[in-house]
Order: sequence, then C-alpha cells, then structure tokens
Amino acid sequence: QVQLVESGGGLVQAGGSLRLSCAASGRTFSSYTMGWFHQAPGKDREFVASISFSGERTYYTDSVKGRFTISRDNAKNTVYLQVNSLKPEDTAVYFCAASPSRWVPTRMRDFTSWGPGTQVTVSS
Repeated sequence: QVQLVESGGGLVQAGGSLRLSCAASGRTFSSYTMGWFHQAPGKDREFVASISFSGERTYYTDSVKGRFTISRDNAKNTVYLQVNSLKPEDTAVYFCAASPSRWVPTRMRDFTSWGPGTQVTVSS
C-alpha cells in the first residue's frame, strides 16, 4: 500500500487554473499507475484521468480532454493534475488514487489506495 495526500485545491473563478498535487509515501511509487477522480456534491465519484508507470500513457474522461493534464515525477513521488479553463461544473472534491495494475485503469475498483481529497470550487 502507498499513502497519498493531495494538495493544491481552492476557490477559483470560471476560466481559471489550478495545479493539483498528490504526494505518495513509500519507495515503490514508480510501480503504481496513478489516477485522479472527482466527486461533486450528491454525486458518485467519477474518473478524471490516469497515467502509466512511466508517464508515457495517459487517459482522460471526455469532459476534461484538452483542459486537464495528468503528469508524474517519479523522482519526487508525486503525480499532478493541471486543471485549466475551469467550469462551475468542475466543482468537486478531487481524489488521487494508486493502482498496482499492469495496465492503466479507469475504474474505481482497480485502485487500491486513495488520498483524503482536495476541494476545488469554481465560481461563475
């Protein structure tokens, strides 16, 4: 298991940007595929993006393609989510997650470690 802590959330106006970070503990960070999910009030947690061990492969949900970018720095045990052109509907708690899968998963059930989340609020 790896321990995860997100940071970088906050209140931003529509059209603004944030950079979310997720710091992982442990020496095996590079052996995990990583993902970001979000959960809006009253809604289920949903997939946002995921990235392979090396960072070569990335996947995004359609609603964030072209606006969000997932990346990782294995030397710093950190995964990032750059969120641009934010919309009010992006308001949610954003969670970082780790998966031991050999492929790059997009389903919650494939992720075994989760952070506590960071709040992103977008005002109109």
